[in-house]
Amino acid sequence: MDITRRTVLGGALAGLAAAGLAPAAAAAEPGGDDFSWAGFLGTADLYWRRLPKTWYEGPFLGNGFLGSAIYAEPGRNAIRFNVQHSQVQDHRPEFGSLFGLARLPIGYFTLEPVGAITALDWRLDLWNAELTGTITTTAGSLSLRAIVHTGQSLLAIEVRPSEGERGFAWVFHPAVAVSPRADPVWNKPPPAGYTANPPVNLTTSGDARLAVQPLLAGGEHVTAWREVARGGARTLYTSVAWSHPERTSVARALATVRRAGAFAELTRDHRRWWHDFYRGSFLSIPDTRLQSFYWIQLYKVASAARREAPVMATSGPWLENTPWPATWWNLNVQLEYWLIHGSNHLELDAVSYALGKYRANLTSQVAQPYQADSAGIPRTTDMTLLNGVSNATSGFPVGVPGQDTPTPEVGNLTWALHNVWLSYRHTMDRTLLTGTLFPLLRKAINYYLHFLAPGADGKLHLPPTFSPEYGVNAPDCNYDLSLIRWGCKTLLEIAPGDALAPKWRDVLANLVAYPADANGYMIGAGVPFAKSHRHYSHLLQIYPLYDVTWEQPEHRQIIETSLNHWVGFEGALQGYTFTGAASISAQMLRGDQAAFYLGELQRRYIQPNTMYKESGPVIETPLSAAKSLQDMLVQSWGGVLRVFPAVPSAWGDIALRDFRTEGAFLLSASRAGGRTRWLKVHSEAGAPCVLRPGIEGELAVTDARGRARRWRRLATGDVQVELGRGEDAFVHRKGDKPDFGVRPVTPGGPSSPWGLP
Repeated sequence: MDITRRTVLGGALAGLAAAGLAPAAAAAEPGGDDFSWAGFLGTADLYWRRLPKTWYEGPFLGNGFLGSAIYAEPGRNAIRFNVQHSQVQDHRPEFGSLFGLARLPIGYFTLEPVGAITALDWRLDLWNAELTGTITTTAGSLSLRAIVHTGQSLLAIEVRPSEGERGFAWVFHPAVAVSPRADPVWNKPPPAGYTANPPVNLTTSGDARLAVQPLLAGGEHVTAWREVARGGARTLYTSVAWSHPERTSVARALATVRRAGAFAELTRDHRRWWHDFYRGSFLSIPDTRLQSFYWIQLYKVASAARREAPVMATSGPWLENTPWPATWWNLNVQLEYWLIHGSNHLELDAVSYALGKYRANLTSQVAQPYQADSAGIPRTTDMTLLNGVSNATSGFPVGVPGQDTPTPEVGNLTWALHNVWLSYRHTMDRTLLTGTLFPLLRKAINYYLHFLAPGADGKLHLPPTFSPEYGVNAPDCNYDLSLIRWGCKTLLEIAPGDALAPKWRDVLANLVAYPADANGYMIGAGVPFAKSHRHYSHLLQIYPLYDVTWEQPEHRQIIETSLNHWVGFEGALQGYTFTGAASISAQMLRGDQAAFYLGELQRRYIQPNTMYKESGPVIETPLSAAKSLQDMLVQSWGGVLRVFPAVPSAWGDIALRDFRTEGAFLLSASRAGGRTRWLKVHSEAGAPCVLRPGIEGELAVTDARGRARRWRRLATGDVQVELGRGEDAFVHRKGDKPDFGVRPVTPGGPSSPWGLP
């Protein structure tokens, strides 16, 4: 899909000032913030004084479709600029999602200097979404600027060489169009009959060059590039276009590189979009390294996601050699998109968009006897949510409860729809609720209803299913029981008068309890949690579904026991183990414990550029860590907006602006000296407003002019405010006269930047 039409998000347009390393002096900018956004975000910029050698170390650029990761060409005196695209995949369903529908590598450029590289000085400028810097060689130097344009399928790299480096060269290296999983290094033999696509066809068209990659299933992807000299600069423009089954990509790729203007002209709209994006919300904490990490994740998610882009595959748009060249639905997708809600960036919600657009495919993914009224999503799919032929080699299908082969993983669609529910709750968009969530959730729960049956105890039980990724099938699997409960509750909340409502109520009344033992929640009935396991699939009822919560005193012991038992098994733990543990700790109101888990994540797993790996590259864990930080600062589940619920003891000052919560509220708040000074709530939808402000003493609740608003204390101690659509409420301690400005807090100590400084 062309993306040139989707260039600007709208709203206030920011200035074009270059980012500075330290916060600038306060100076009013458009939008009302009384600090320098460029200066603030400059504190989060990534730096390189050493040559990055892998994707986990180097700069990365992207726009949800086109992506480029930059690092040294192995074994050569050259810099690699990868060129990958999230829509470029194969189209041979007979070989399954992991081979026949897999994402396909495109290739890369090498920047080949005249002299040997001796030093570099690079900076990834978050505010402008641009890589800048120099490469020093024995023959001179190369000054470069690079962007992936936010509104075009265009990578632009401007290089200004010194006299001795005027002879530097760009060389394109096309990749073989084959599933990365087929690489023998992964020991994942492809299905019988699977072969690579035909060789690429390298041609020229005027001053442009083309790499035309035909596909055996029809269609193609095309990389076009041209180099333009202006003054002392040479600018490389490259574009990727994809089409299937048609072969129409040559004209589109050529048009993009030929209409590209001078670099300064290109960056004008590009910067405008990014400046507007960042201003969607604001968050500042005294832990400067973690604060920088958070803003880098916002840069990363906006580089990797757009509403109409494919749902992120395991490595986002930056395809590298990986055993996972598909979209994974048993955890990865859900975690990838959680941070968009609190950060107020629903324009990136590809999950809701894709589930709505390709919903017909989800019916075809369950076994034929259940297709009349059910739907599901397999563990892995392509961008249209199809799995193709299913088997242990090509990709598991939606399981059938009670059948051991293939692996009966059932709940992935229901869990994905929880993301859609979050998007609805954070916007109160009835179209999303009735058009996408309700019809699909009804079918997802229908699938379960085919298999639930009463046991000798009179309770409804589920035959054996698979808890990702424990490795043992279990009846009454907690992964599925938690999703069934959440799904039935949600359906009743949406449509209490539906013809199936009596069945949903019966399920909630009679579904078997979550299996548990002395160590907490089990995998399922008869299957204890007895080995190290990275996934918290058996704990979804605690987080993120909040069916079993710390606010229910009778559940506190099992929550604590389950968490400690899970993270106590070292060996198979991975990064997202610690993001899940941090978010559960935040629900337990334990800010220091949550911060400890995020610290362990950074120490053990996060790579120099904030990327992450498990055998191959995967993107979900750092993004979910940003959500864990959000959970420490704001929680809005269960109809209550909790302000600063799990703040570490060392964080005396915190600032938030326009943090989006459930109920479609925008929250701004300030904490100073370890005490919450004030909060502001703006209601977009007029939903009931219940606050847990955490402000000591008698409260004042006013509008923007200081006039009292109607409010009352509930029996819980929470504050219910009468707030209509479009109205604001300011809450502070009575008699206090706080400054309602939002600005960066003072750093708690020195911090080194991310990258290879």
